[in-house]
Amino acid sequence: MKRTISIQGKALILTLALSATTSAIADNVEQRTQAAMEVAQSFMMQLGKTMKGAMQKDGPVAAINVCSEQAPKMTADISRNQGWKVTRVSTRVRNPMIGMPDIWEQKVLAQFQARLDQGESLKTMSFSEMVTEPNGRYFRFAKAIGVKPQCLTCHGSKNDIPSAVKQKLQQQYPFDRATDYRTGDLRGAVSIKQPLPSM
Repeated sequence: MKRTISIQGKALILTLALSATTSAIADNVEQRTQAAMEVAQSFMMQLGKTMKGAMQKDGPVAAINVCSEQAPKMTADISRNQGWKVTRVSTRVRNPMIGMPDIWEQKVLAQFQARLDQGESLKTMSFSEMVTEPNGRYFRFAKAIGVKPQCLTCHGSKNDIPSAVKQKLQQQYPFDRATDYRTGDLRGAVSIKQPLPSM
């Protein structure tokens, strides 16, 4: 005997299927967000430790080389190992060849600034979502980077940056815009972009 499913029954099946799919996507985003957060935090800890060591050993000028040479190498290594694109971005870049935010990153940085203005802590500030772009689907993640007191040696007021550091910055970054920050400002973000399988 052939059974027929009512319209209500079909609607219920579709609703359950959509609910399961939505739940799976939500779980996937949550898992990817956790993994991305761990990668971002690990990178920032490694960079901070390397920066601190260089400053203690060779002074603040050495920290410039950490940012210009070692930081890009760190993110490139992580990108190769994870199969993700990992970068640092900002609206006020030091080197215009790297660190320029794409449209998604510009939007997120603007949201981060608005959230900071409303009193949210930069320490825990992040954002993630699944996006569809012209060349595919991606999981996008960004973790805010705040300005700490030690950052001001290279990123503070032009009047307060030590002369040796200022001279090195002018030589290495003639188009530098990453100064005049204050402690607690939004410096930028660690941005992670993971390719997703086609649906």
